[in-house]
Amino acid sequence: MSLRLIIFDLDGTLVDSSADIMHALNYAVEPYSSRRFTVQETITLVGEGIPRLIEKITPGTDEQTRAKVMERFTHHYVTHLLDHTTVYPGIQETLAGLSDYRKAVVSNKREFLSKMVLEGLGLSGYFDVVIGSDSVAASKPSPVPLRKVLSDLHFQPDEAVMVGDSNYDVDAGKAAGVRTIAVTYGYRPIDAIKHADFLIDRMSDLIPLIKKLEGDEGGDTGQ
Repeated sequence: MSLRLIIFDLDGTLVDSSADIMHALNYAVEPYSSRRFTVQETITLVGEGIPRLIEKITPGTDEQTRAKVMERFTHHYVTHLLDHTTVYPGIQETLAGLSDYRKAVVSNKREFLSKMVLEGLGLSGYFDVVIGSDSVAASKPSPVPLRKVLSDLHFQPDEAVMVGDSNYDVDAGKAAGVRTIAVTYGYRPIDAIKHADFLIDRMSDLIPLIKKLEGDEGGDTGQ
């Protein structure tokens, strides 16, 4: 079947939100720890959703304290969601150039936050569906959110590709039976994403790759 649907990850793929997440983390732990996170440390922690993120930064903490850290993080992050978050180069031009394809976002960020980021950065109009970590019963690397998109838009797995920057994206795509494209400029090192079907260094590389897939089913992986 021909390719008809492109599913994108959000953080580390379409947008760089690492600085805003870092500031929210530092605000969240301030009353409980002297530790302060850098952007580089933050990008190694993110990717599995906010609850898992808070677990990682509060090892050995009791449930009550962890809940307070979560509350502080969420309050700060929602309030400062777009202070420093930016769209990666070539994103809007690429999305506009893929107007013939249906497009979706599957993020491990909560759905309302994902939609706020997309709306605030002028990207929401490009997407038919936005799925967050709380939209379905399981988040990436589970295939459940990708299957939800396929079902909602009435596509088969071989009509779709998953584009992301992490092993969670690649693993979710493979488990859902869709082809996987990993971007090398995101939050994860190449070793974590080299099992993707295709690797691209810039989002602008996506258009020629998609055209190649349309005309060359089952061809060279391009890695």
